[in-house]
Amino acid sequence: SHSRLSYAPRTAIHMQTKLILASASARRSKILAALGVAFEVVIPQVAEVIYARDARRTALENAALKSAWCRARYPDCYSLAADTLIEFEGRCIGKARTPDEGMAFLRMFSGTTHLVFTAVAMTKAPAEPELILAESAVRFRKLSEAEIRTYFASVNPMDRAGAYDIDEQGETLVAGYTGSRTNIMGLPAEAVTAWLRQEGLL
Repeated sequence: SHSRLSYAPRTAIHMQTKLILASASARRSKILAALGVAFEVVIPQVAEVIYARDARRTALENAALKSAWCRARYPDCYSLAADTLIEFEGRCIGKARTPDEGMAFLRMFSGTTHLVFTAVAMTKAPAEPELILAESAVRFRKLSEAEIRTYFASVNPMDRAGAYDIDEQGETLVAGYTGSRTNIMGLPAEAVTAWLRQEGLL
């Protein structure tokens, strides 16, 4: 890709408006692409923190860590880093480590409501990022063991917080939600759109 880039006209405007999505998440890429902005994906190599009883603080600190990693390596680039976590009965829930743990999450969520937090760090390096925290509430249907196993077999949601994806057969699990749907997927499009417009990227 570097050789291809070298043939492109290196206009000042291209270099100025380059946006990096600091995330490996396919859903974040999908949401950002749907907003109609050009970006490149870079996967930040950071040791994420986790506060067992504080999902908000965990999400905000991880988004800030990913943003700092990105700013140090890509000076003068716009970047967007995010972290999504679930808060359930005072506990911070991230990605499942094993399929069994993932199915245990779904059993736990069955018939109850949990909160989804996505922290987003948006900046043009080297400035400190604008940090926002979006919050949505998700109410799960009462799930049978068969429904949980079927969902896991068909979706394989191991890389998602709480081991489910509202955008992928989510109707089989979710009875309803409040707040931003894209926040539940991992990137609150409303807040990101406002920032992109403010920076002249959209």
